[in-house]
Amino acid sequence: MAVFDPVAIRQGDRIALSRALTALENDQPDGDAILADLFPNTGKAHLIGITGSPGTGKSTLVNQLVRAMRGIASAESPRVAIIAVDPSSPFTGGALLGDRIRMQDLASDQGIFMRSMASRGAQGGLAHRTAALTMLLDGAGYDIIVIETVGAGQAEVDVAQLAHTVVVVDAPGLGD
Repeated sequence: MAVFDPVAIRQGDRIALSRALTALENDQPDGDAILADLFPNTGKAHLIGITGSPGTGKSTLVNQLVRAMRGIASAESPRVAIIAVDPSSPFTGGALLGDRIRMQDLASDQGIFMRSMASRGAQGGLAHRTAALTMLLDGAGYDIIVIETVGAGQAEVDVAQLAHTVVVVDAPGLGD
């Protein structure tokens, strides 16, 4: 069982945060323990859900929104986390990582943290542990958390229960 340091996570240790997110995503007991340690620091982040059908430009929109949010990266710029829920690989069960490929220009900004997670068969556009990962990122001190759904269609409504603001991305001429 790994031991996580909530102080290191709050101070921006990306490796400690990544390991804690993995433990939480995989339902490991130490993941829930670190979430409990960071819980008093939650409730401060603004959660933005980006949803819509596959191929409508969700990742491209997230990329540009986050670039605008960060502006000229400085101490006053908000820290932004992105959770990109991807389809699951039929071979490994992991995330296919297509969303992160379209956001590569954000990778060099230390004020941005990106995490892909596989839907693992969950319906509704989010993975089963998306809400828990969001809470951990909030407790880690991120000001804005962008949640990009897997892009499943009209039944993809779980993000509306999780996010404060929801953006639906639609391609023109495709109906409702």
